[in-house]
Amino acid sequence: MFDIASVTLPNLFSFLNIFGDDLLRATISLFAVINPIGTIPLFASITQKMQKKERDRVLKTTVITASALLTLFAVTGTQILSIFGITISSFMIAGGILLFIVSIELLTHGGWRFAGTVSDESGVVPLAFPLLAGPGAITTVILSFQVSGLIVTVLSIAIVIGITYVVFFLTGTIYRILGKRGSLIVTRVFAVLVSAIAIQYVVDGVKTM
Repeated sequence: MFDIASVTLPNLFSFLNIFGDDLLRATISLFAVINPIGTIPLFASITQKMQKKERDRVLKTTVITASALLTLFAVTGTQILSIFGITISSFMIAGGILLFIVSIELLTHGGWRFAGTVSDESGVVPLAFPLLAGPGAITTVILSFQVSGLIVTVLSIAIVIGITYVVFFLTGTIYRILGKRGSLIVTRVFAVLVSAIAIQYVVDGVKTM
């Protein structure tokens, strides 16, 4: 039985210190993988023709879907992949191919043409997956859950997705400053970087098979 009297102040500080270190490590790792600053051009190019209300709805769909996917895979990712006989390597290759298709669309058409008739679909593909909750982010949260536990992992997801929401929310202002030509240049340059990230996912997946 847990005895609250046995909890000393040094032990409490030690626990909080370890918890804080784990949370900081998990948050930094996930933030580096998701890279919300670097994904601004893709979000802007996909939502540039939308009205503000429609863009806000897509943004909400994106962060909710990404949060749900990352939390789901953090807790049950290993089991889900094993049920379907899928390895992390295969998952990384598939995500890399999908991300490469997105980059080609940006390079050739300056935007994502396959959102369908419902604008919210863009918030799911390609924004939530594979851009935010991509193979790298999913692998990161699975490892975080195994090493640091559920609370640290969920908090790190909430912090990073919260920062991403704020960054994406300010995208309109940033691109108004850049102008149409500047936005197009940034989008095309970023498309090359996205393609490189996609190829790296495939290469890493092949290496670890």
